Amino acid sequence: MNKIIEVKNLVKVYKDGKRAVDDITFDVFEGELFAFLGPNGAGKTTTISILTTVLSKTSGIVKICDLDVERYPDKVRERIGIIFQKPSIDKDLTGEENIRFHSVLWGIIPFSPTYFLTPQSYKDRLRTLVEIFGLKDSIFKPVNSYSSGMVRKLEIIRSLMHTPQILFLDEPTVGLDPEIRRNLWNYLDNVRKNSGTTIFITTHYLDEVENADKICIINQGKIVTLDSPAELKRKFERKFVTITYQKDIENALIQRFKKTNLSWEDLPGNIIRIYYDTFSDINWVFNMDGIIDIDINKPKLEDVYLKLINALEN
Repeated sequence: MNKIIEVKNLVKVYKDGKRAVDDITFDVFEGELFAFLGPNGAGKTTTISILTTVLSKTSGIVKICDLDVERYPDKVRERIGIIFQKPSIDKDLTGEENIRFHSVLWGIIPFSPTYFLTPQSYKDRLRTLVEIFGLKDSIFKPVNSYSSGMVRKLEIIRSLMHTPQILFLDEPTVGLDPEIRRNLWNYLDNVRKNSGTTIFITTHYLDEVENADKICIINQGKIVTLDSPAELKRKFERKFVTITYQKDIENALIQRFKKTNLSWEDLPGNIIRIYYDTFSDINWVFNMDGIIDIDINKPKLEDVYLKLINALEN
């Protein structure tokens, strides 16, 4: 795969001396879902702002599609789409007017003073997106009549009007109901599959990035870890199974554990927790008489994230 984002030794120091981004390095490859995670104030939005040419860097190298973001900002902008955390919608316009204005600025369509004069391709794409995100009945109404959730949907639609090589999403699902969140991710999955779009996302909903190709966790401007979700779980969160057993097999069960290399805990109420690496280590448990219940714990990305962040804070 080809590198589509290249960041080397990136530093951003604000005028007040705050070092928001502190010498970070990472690469993103074409077609990846790259999750950039961290607590509030970690440097995520600052980094995205630099990558999308909104903010200048203090030092380091940042390239998008092999283009230096400061030398070729216009060419970089042609290749990216952005959903920012903070609203950037003109509330004095209708929803459609906001999208049309954006589409003209990005060169998606020529200048069109009214919706009826826009190309059919624009109308078709707008119709598809407003149906997906539930704005079909409101798209021609003034944005000042929208709820905050509707404004968020409009921003998403606006950013998806073209098919960028890279889509930057800064907390894209904040304020969205579960159904619209699911619709957005179904759409993004299709875009990645059919167009090879690279997605760079920050989010506090870690369930959204369980299937990411790479997870980069940043804290206080520095990268804490960078790896695949599966590898992070393997490194930082042990897999275990909890079994409830009949009292009369306790001795036999403990003796069986002592013959293995498994780590285990004897818990109150005829319960044992067994830690394992591969499922084959514990498959004998399922065939043992006297087992009342088996609960398999599947490590979650959120568990790993909280463990890493809490360790840094303590």
